Amino acid sequence: MSADAGAEGSGFAARPPGGGVEDAARTGEPKRTAPLSVVIGSLSSVQGAILPAIFAAVSTGGAGLLIGLGVGLAITVIGSLFSYLGWRRLTYTVGEQDIRVESGVLSRSARSVPYERIQDVSLEQPLLARIFDLVAVKFETGAGGADDLALAYLSSAEGDRLRQLVRERRDDAQEEGARDEGAAAGAETQAARGEEGEALFAMDTGRILTFGLFEFSLAVFAVLGGLFQYANSFFDFDDIDERVVEQVVERQGGWIFELGAYGQVLTALAGLVAVLFIGSATGIVRTVAREWGFVLERTARGFRRRRGLFTRTDVVMPVHRVQGVQLTTGWMRYRFGWHGLSFVSLAQDAGSTSHVVAPFAQLSEIEPIVEVAGFRLPGDNENWHRASRKYRTDAMIWDSMWFFVAAVIAGVATAIWAPEWTWIAAAGPFVLGLLNAGLQALAWRFKRHALDETQIMAVSGILSPKKQIATRLKLHSVEIAQGPISRLRGYATVHLGLAGGEFSIPGVPLERAREVRAKVLETIASTDFSRLEGSGR
Repeated sequence: MSADAGAEGSGFAARPPGGGVEDAARTGEPKRTAPLSVVIGSLSSVQGAILPAIFAAVSTGGAGLLIGLGVGLAITVIGSLFSYLGWRRLTYTVGEQDIRVESGVLSRSARSVPYERIQDVSLEQPLLARIFDLVAVKFETGAGGADDLALAYLSSAEGDRLRQLVRERRDDAQEEGARDEGAAAGAETQAARGEEGEALFAMDTGRILTFGLFEFSLAVFAVLGGLFQYANSFFDFDDIDERVVEQVVERQGGWIFELGAYGQVLTALAGLVAVLFIGSATGIVRTVAREWGFVLERTARGFRRRRGLFTRTDVVMPVHRVQGVQLTTGWMRYRFGWHGLSFVSLAQDAGSTSHVVAPFAQLSEIEPIVEVAGFRLPGDNENWHRASRKYRTDAMIWDSMWFFVAAVIAGVATAIWAPEWTWIAAAGPFVLGLLNAGLQALAWRFKRHALDETQIMAVSGILSPKKQIATRLKLHSVEIAQGPISRLRGYATVHLGLAGGEFSIPGVPLERAREVRAKVLETIASTDFSRLEGSGR
């Protein structure tokens, strides 16, 4: 996603005219990030030193407080030193054809990325960076992960100017026509005026809290488990007397047994309610932190999305870079009509290949967004095609076979060592196999696809159906894949080449698969992708 520049109320500073990155771009001089980046690095070192200092203090007896302070101070000093050295050794140069970044303390690395390879330019503001009015500028090349560039941190104004300049030079490179300086300034002014776009979707506090209730999570227990393992490196729990532990457990748990059966049931229910409360609270906290202030707008440059309580992000995806759309839901939220909408593109969004543009919305709210992106949702009279019945039968057999094999093994084993348990041991896996076969048959009824003149759609899932939609114009390839069984049985999996994502339709009858391939290839062959890129589609 390309990030859009400083519209009023975006959370990022507005771009002052002239100077800054433009001057550096003309001279090609290396520049450093903001000096306050060292302060953020030092504060992060302090944060990382807290737990080691506490454990060192608790585990070292009488002099523990001094030792803990020493450990914390040492970690902070070392982290601050590396933060300073990293800042001194990191430079970036905005050239005429590319942007170059050199970094490294002990070993140096230099990367140069041409502007035409840059898919997205996004700004992020973690909590500490927001305090100092700094932003992290991320250049996404579509390769993902470590292959992308990031500059942390620049001032908000500097990051905004750099984003704007790189975006313009990328457009120049893609259009193969350089604009003169006066035309570039005029285009910049026009883009700045067009950044206050039309709001397509937003989530208020009530919507976010409702979303959080559906995001039930017990991640807090995983965190506590991780802390316990971390503490185990400081404490030797094996030295604890087991008899002391047993006495504590008996003393604390004895009153539960004294309550009788009804009291024990109430205690168990109270524990269950506590777990549900913790899971719901965790989901709400995570959702609020991620989705706070969620706004999706349509601007002159594309879809602009802003969100985040602690880490504020401001990103924009041009309309023509949307390769496909995905509608997802959960088994519970689906009952209430809630869905999530994502765009598929070459760029990444927090490590994912899809950009979430409406995480918790009704279909009536999603439909206008999909239409603006150049797609349409499946209609009531869609010409759906189901997977092959032979595919259904094979899925029922092969996916349930391991249960039946387990039933045979359990039956034989118990017949040898415990004959009285033979039928009980074998019945469990056998019943599970029958149940799985029934679920496979039911899933077949919901696995279907449709192809019209402009796009291809696929739906799968029973309790939480997933919809995938791609335009035939933007598919790069189509492949028919068959394994030994599917070749014998006459069906195939259709793999569609979708930039930045995966789109596969399994179990398609062979004749239908060939028909889909022929129609998609006809569209691909008649498409001029160089003109498509610049057409805004």
